[in-house]
Order: sequence, then structure tokens, then C-alpha cells
Amino acid sequence: MSHTTENNVHETTSPQLLHLVMGGRVKDPRSVEFHDPESIHVVGVFSSYEQAEEAWRANAQRTVDDAEMKYVIVHIHKLLEPEA
Repeated sequence: MSHTTENNVHETTSPQLLHLVMGGRVKDPRSVEFHDPESIHVVGVFSSYEQAEEAWRANAQRTVDDAEMKYVIVHIHKLLEPEA
């Protein structure tokens, strides 16, 4: 993506990347099918993968002893612009 500034100089800007961290109780630990989607714990939305991974890791480690609890990172930007 690029845009023009006052001096007609084209600047290249990176697309905004958004990552959602969420988790909950899954039907099978090998899947991401949640028992009760309405009770999914939304940790937050992060603008960098590194921040999302840190939040994911903290929540996943907190629930490591519960095989039915799973946290995931969803790349929202890929859903918003799948052709990118």
C-alpha cells in the first residue's frame, strides 16, 4: 500500500496486521472445535505477532495441565484481506 504526501513523494506503508488471541475448552485436544463458543475467552487483539505470541504463551502455560483448554492465535488481517 502506498500513499502520496504533500511533496508528491510516494511512501510505502505496511498493511496493518491484527492478531486475535482466544481460547477455551475444546471437544478434542487435537482440534480447535470449542465446546461452547459463547464462553470463549478473548485475551485480546494485538498489532504484532510477537505480542500475540506472548499473550498466547502466558495463557497456554497457565492452563497447561488441562488438556481440554486450548489457546490460539487468529490472524485477523488474513480474514479481512484474504487476497493479500
